[in-house]
Amino acid sequence: MAVRPVPIEVVPYNPAWKAEFSRIKERMLEILGDLVIAVEHVGSTSIEGLAAKPIIDLDVVMESYEALPDIIERFREFGYVHLGNLGIEGREVFECEKDDGLMHYHLYVCPKDGKGYLEHIAFRDYLRSHPAAVQAYEEVKLALAEQYRNDREAYTEGKTAFVHSILNKAMQ
Repeated sequence: MAVRPVPIEVVPYNPAWKAEFSRIKERMLEILGDLVIAVEHVGSTSIEGLAAKPIIDLDVVMESYEALPDIIERFREFGYVHLGNLGIEGREVFECEKDDGLMHYHLYVCPKDGKGYLEHIAFRDYLRSHPAAVQAYEEVKLALAEQYRNDREAYTEGKTAFVHSILNKAMQ
């Protein structure tokens, strides 16, 4: 029996996402506090007013990759599995294998000077200070979610040109 894809759902901004991020951050710091230097809310849910998939994206920031083996081991003790970088250098993906009582989230561990982390922060900060870009991004996301409701790869690929245009501006 084939598994049906989970439809892409982009919903209006929810102010509760800030509180949910705070709960997840607190959990990450309980587990990894002495091994990391920051936990950042990134992705669309971190942009006030922006419609988004109701999934919190967070970057747990480590000093360098030297800390990664200890982070992997510590996370393993709490039911997290390391999935590697999934093809994107400068970030490591983790997933909790049990229900931790938190809102759905994507968890990335990044070195403080890693490309993935720096781009996440630049993109977030640019959108936070450019309301017209937020509106344009929301229009792109809503149109793609409608067009590619059951095709997550096409939805993500469809955002690429817009994301790169914002990153080009933000990284200057």
